[in-house]
Amino acid sequence: MSESEFPPEFTLNTQNDEHFMRLALREAEKALEREEVPIGAVIVHENRVIGRGYNQTEHLQDPTAHAEMIAITAAANYLGSRRLLDCTLYVTLEPCSMCAGAIVLARLPRVVFAASDPKAGAGGTLYNILQDPRLNHRCELRSGVLEYEGAGILKSFFAQVRKNRN
Repeated sequence: MSESEFPPEFTLNTQNDEHFMRLALREAEKALEREEVPIGAVIVHENRVIGRGYNQTEHLQDPTAHAEMIAITAAANYLGSRRLLDCTLYVTLEPCSMCAGAIVLARLPRVVFAASDPKAGAGGTLYNILQDPRLNHRCELRSGVLEYEGAGILKSFFAQVRKNRN
């Protein structure tokens, strides 16, 4: 059995959230290796990872190439549907407004993130697009799963960026 698969009786809970968040952190490490802002995401359906992504905005020169957007596209392709019903998105940083909009449009029912983003977070920190009652879809949110690890990789990255500027 691969690390991203579990038997059908495996139910989503706190321990499982940590497992899948570790997979998202591995995606963030891929971004870090490519000198991208280290954010990673995975989408899980029936206890199987069906979409993965990491930030690729610099490599692709595409401002929409966020980890969540790449994972959503991969998951939609896997399911053959734009609606990601019965899926959970795990992401290492709270989604921005662009990604939150895509999450709502994809009808993702559940979002789990590691670190909050006080400058651009749209999952309850700065905005709450994911649970806005004026929209036709709202997500269940869980934050702070492996928060220290999610924030740590970002802090290290930006410390290195500042060091390289001097």
